[in-house]
Amino acid sequence: MRNYWSLLPAVLVIMGLILVYAIPTIINPQWTSSIMALFRTTSMPDDATPEEARQAAGVLSPQQLKSRRMLAISLVVGALALVGFNVSLNREANGCYQAARAFGAIDGPDTKDPCIEMIYGTFMGDGSRAPTEKSQQPVKYYQRVDGKKPKYLKWIQNAPKYDEVDLLFGTVGKCASDLSVQQLEDKIMVVVDVDAPCPEDSSMSVTPIKLKKPLGDRKIVTVDDEPVTEINPDMDSWFTVLKKLATGG
Repeated sequence: MRNYWSLLPAVLVIMGLILVYAIPTIINPQWTSSIMALFRTTSMPDDATPEEARQAAGVLSPQQLKSRRMLAISLVVGALALVGFNVSLNREANGCYQAARAFGAIDGPDTKDPCIEMIYGTFMGDGSRAPTEKSQQPVKYYQRVDGKKPKYLKWIQNAPKYDEVDLLFGTVGKCASDLSVQQLEDKIMVVVDVDAPCPEDSSMSVTPIKLKKPLGDRKIVTVDDEPVTEINPDMDSWFTVLKKLATGG
């Protein structure tokens, strides 16, 4: 299972550096300069000028105080930007992972890069084919896109456009081209048109379906008129991500 633990070492190191150097420097650059002066090993000559004595003691001029403070502020901004960038990438990967798992994908080789390999828009087949096999396999899950616009769709390969899809049906990649969606007057019938169950896989293909008319009270069913389960996976909110970072979840 993916989580945000992988970011914690980098976050702790960055925040530690900020706390040790940048924050005290922003408050009073003279503090850090005086502390660093304690570790200097070069001796001051006997004929040193007052200015050289000030520098050896770590006393900063007004211009140096300003420049040190600006540098510290830049470090804080850069560190926060780096953390935000890494959290953003991890948030996207986790969103794709959660969506793939919700549609039925299992952990496997494709888990390493969820938005590229674990879940993607169907490349072959659009679900419009009529079933031809004597027996078909059930489809377990669907997701409504109309009005909800799940954010993970922005990051997957071959993603459908929000205004061109109403429903998403997930099938393992090897069976995606065998998906059959029949839009009937009283129901939406969805099956995988193969005579043997599709093997579990870590690769999940989602097929977008544009309804010819509003769903209304029509049920979405599969083999033997069993209802297809509606799911609603999406990316974690930033608040949730930060909470998981803080708790290691």
